[in-house]
This record gives sequence, C-alpha cells and structure tokens, in this order.
Amino acid sequence: MLSNYSRSDIIESECLDPFDEPECEALDLFVNELLCVGKGCPYSCVKAAPHAFTFATSGGTARATSRGNGDDYQVQVAVGQCPRNCIHYVTPSQRIILEELLDSVMDVPYDTSAEADLLYSLIVKAKFENNRFRKPKKQPKSSTNHVDWY
Repeated sequence: MLSNYSRSDIIESECLDPFDEPECEALDLFVNELLCVGKGCPYSCVKAAPHAFTFATSGGTARATSRGNGDDYQVQVAVGQCPRNCIHYVTPSQRIILEELLDSVMDVPYDTSAEADLLYSLIVKAKFENNRFRKPKKQPKSSTNHVDWY
C-alpha cells in the first residue's frame, strides 16, 4: 500500500457527481437547443461570437464549438443577449453529460418529457453549483410607519 487512502476512498473520489461537486471553474459553454431560436434569433450568438458558436446543420439552432471561452467578452455579450437564456456556463464534465442527454432527447422520435425534465434540472443544478446563478434583485425598502417632521 503506497498511500493512506483505502480502495473505497479512491473509487469514491473518482465517481463524484460533477453537478454536486464541480471539478473546476465553469468556463465551457452549453447551448440548450430545445429552447434556441437559431437562425431567426434577433440577438444571434453566432453573429456576436462566431469563434465560439455555430449553427447546427440539422436543426439550424446554435451550438457551442469551442471550449473554455467563458472569460471572452464577445462570448459574455452573446450569453447576456440570448432572449431565451439557452446558453449556460458549465464545467467540461458537465458539458459532456448535458450534450449526451440533449442528443438523446433530440434523436428519439417519441415522447421524451422525462429526459427533457432531467436536462432542465441538471442545467439548473449546474448554474447553482457553479456560482453562475443570478441573484434576485433587491426590493426597495418601504415603511408603513408614520414619520413626523419637525
């Protein structure tokens, strides 16, 4: 035995859920093609950041083509302008899982609402765990107490 870790500890550390414990900072991009408008979008991410996005040949929706562009200003503009919020920042392992699930949802001709629900729940979980969720806007403070001015 070369280390203090047992075999079960090593197996457990290799089989972590990337949505519970992200392995790195979320700089990869994932496009939820179920929500994407595609070529008809007035704020096209392909036009805003052509080095990171392209149109899919099958459905005409946008698809992320390069990895690790989360810090790029043009990519951030494209993500911020997306009218359907279908572009998400994810880690590499999260992206692989989400792309495989999306392909299975898009390829199967019958009802896939359970898989689509799973896809949506994983996207929400990734946004929260990657600290890329949007904080709620602060509501203005108002008082119902009467104030006397002297």
